[in-house]
Amino acid sequence: MSVCTGAFVLAKTGLLDGKTATTYHGAFEAFAMHFPKIELKRGARFVENGNLATAGGLSSGIDLALRVVERYYGREVATKTAYNMEYQGQGWMNPNSNQVYATTPVSTAEHPLCPVCGMDVDPKTAPKSVFQGKTYYFCSDDDKKTFDAAPEKLLAADKKS
Repeated sequence: MSVCTGAFVLAKTGLLDGKTATTYHGAFEAFAMHFPKIELKRGARFVENGNLATAGGLSSGIDLALRVVERYYGREVATKTAYNMEYQGQGWMNPNSNQVYATTPVSTAEHPLCPVCGMDVDPKTAPKSVFQGKTYYFCSDDDKKTFDAAPEKLLAADKKS
């Protein structure tokens, strides 16, 4: 089981090759670029593949943990566990309840987004690169380096996911 960007660690083992997985929504593009053998599922709080499971961001990990409790001990025990934790989220009952993250936000000249993580950027202060005549802005120097190392691969992964 992985939570958030822990999906990168699990993916590096090769155990997710040919399977569906999810990760933190801010890491979708990088995940798709680094792991083309894995089908990235956007809009999922978690994805189960037999004994392997991946969750999105932090609270999605709570949902996946409750789903695991449900799988082994039943819905009643999982519901009681959520109650005892004072957790009121219902995502563990519907793994596809993260639809707000199912589509990739579109970067525009008026509202640029980092092509690596999707975060908002300020073009006045953000690191930037020009690729094939288009300027890309980044939220960090590390994301700029990731992009500069393989812009074709990153942009292709973004179109695919």
